[in-house]
Amino acid sequence: MSYLLPILAVVFGAGIVLLTKKKSTMSQWSTKLLLSFSGAFLLSLTLFNLLPEVYHHLEGKTTGIFIMLGIFIQIFLESLSKGAEHGHLHVHTKHSSFPWLLFISLSIHSFLEGFPLHQHNTMVYGVLIHKIPIAILITAFLIKSGFSFFKTTSFLVIFAIMTPLGTFVSYFFEGLAPYLSYINAIVIGIFLHISTIILFESSEGHKFNFSKLLSIFLGVLIAYFL
Repeated sequence: MSYLLPILAVVFGAGIVLLTKKKSTMSQWSTKLLLSFSGAFLLSLTLFNLLPEVYHHLEGKTTGIFIMLGIFIQIFLESLSKGAEHGHLHVHTKHSSFPWLLFISLSIHSFLEGFPLHQHNTMVYGVLIHKIPIAILITAFLIKSGFSFFKTTSFLVIFAIMTPLGTFVSYFFEGLAPYLSYINAIVIGIFLHISTIILFESSEGHKFNFSKLLSIFLGVLIAYFL
């Protein structure tokens, strides 16, 4: 499941766009609602499962340093992707050149998030829910930008397999075993940054929105009982 579900998330997200493109892609409201749920779900799984385990294996301040490193890494990646990891992707203009910076940023992000999955099976569900709205936005962006079928498919296929590749490397490369807790702490920083940005941005103008509050509550509740 750790290998299959991240791939299915991209397939499902791309399928939604392809099935609804003639009726217009998934509404902005629905995508934001799904992003709110995914942000709360990913954050909760990180706090309930991944964070305590890393603090158990590493000294407290060391853990904090590597979590902060993960946050800084994600900030750098977002400077390349323009925030695609948490839903910032403009799909209204055509692009003549392939978005290499977006491709590289998302590939690195996806590769790193695969590392904790073989040790923490529940985290794969957080990655699954996180990837679906991102796959929707990326697919819509690639189609609206006018890229060829080959370029669009290649982007999505590589994006889909990067997370399982990270899981594969973390499991089969025995030389990495002593460093996995440090890498997981970096991934925690990445998850914390992405999920909190999603939650902060889901409150537009700091106005009360019952639908988004409910989606966030459900994300936390489901993560707790996993």
